[in-house]
Amino acid sequence: MILVAGSANLDFVVRAHHIPSPGETVLGRDFKTYPGGKGANQAVASARAGAAPTHMLLGLGDDAFAVPLEASLHGAYVQLHTIRTPDHPTGTAFICVSDDAENAITVAPGANAQLRPEHLPSLKGFTHLLLQLETPMETVVAYAKAARAQGVAVVLNAAPAQHLPAELLAHTDVLVVNEGELATVAGHNGSIAECLSRIDVPTVVVTLGHHGCCARQHGAFILQGAFPIKPVDTTGAGDTFCGCLVAAMSRGLGLQEALQFASAAGAIACTRLGAQSSIPEAAEVSAFIAQHPKTSAEADQTLRAFCGLPSL
Repeated sequence: MILVAGSANLDFVVRAHHIPSPGETVLGRDFKTYPGGKGANQAVASARAGAAPTHMLLGLGDDAFAVPLEASLHGAYVQLHTIRTPDHPTGTAFICVSDDAENAITVAPGANAQLRPEHLPSLKGFTHLLLQLETPMETVVAYAKAARAQGVAVVLNAAPAQHLPAELLAHTDVLVVNEGELATVAGHNGSIAECLSRIDVPTVVVTLGHHGCCARQHGAFILQGAFPIKPVDTTGAGDTFCGCLVAAMSRGLGLQEALQFASAAGAIACTRLGAQSSIPEAAEVSAFIAQHPKTSAEADQTLRAFCGLPSL
């Protein structure tokens, strides 16, 4: 079983020609609300990947915003461990999505900030704990330590970007970051390979957008090129990657195969609107992989060069 402990937000999404600069007002077009939050998105992705039962520990307010979040999670067959906080509203996120599929996000944590170390349920029967950083840091550290003590693999998506306590890194088995988060955690602005070498975690995975992704596992580098798509909305794509990566690892796939599965799922998510609404089912991901041959040797060399790795 997989336990995701983290955030759940109701996303308020506006589409516009471009993301406004400071002080600028932009006329938007479509407005919709979607279930979101890094933790909830990753739980839905894990559950839809179909590898193992997925549970989620989350905080919700006693308000109308909680209703669609619970419905979406239940609809994906995620088993909930809900901490209800009547004095704090359900978390919300305000998202502007541009015509070139980029986004700008502001989060009001609300009930997410009320998750405490003592809220962690029994970890008996769980194989993986998936964490993010939209809940209090002391809580994330406590959960990681408890999981490691009970032999549960700890996967940390270090987002939003911030410096991590050494104690948290010491209790993390797999760290997942994007390029900006990698530089923050490593405290270094060099190449991808240089930054990866500075992080003392057994497995580190960095997502690189349209370039693909790169991992370092026990000193060895593993690359996965990006799948060719025309993006519509990148919101939730990274969360889809994380949830599907953990699901793939939980069913015993090696890191190379797990990266391929997670990358394909993230690519599909980029072609759809919303966060949880864009996450594919496992069968869709498998069919997508079958329809897209492996990248060429030239593309592989280009990715190696981008990451600062020598040519083969």
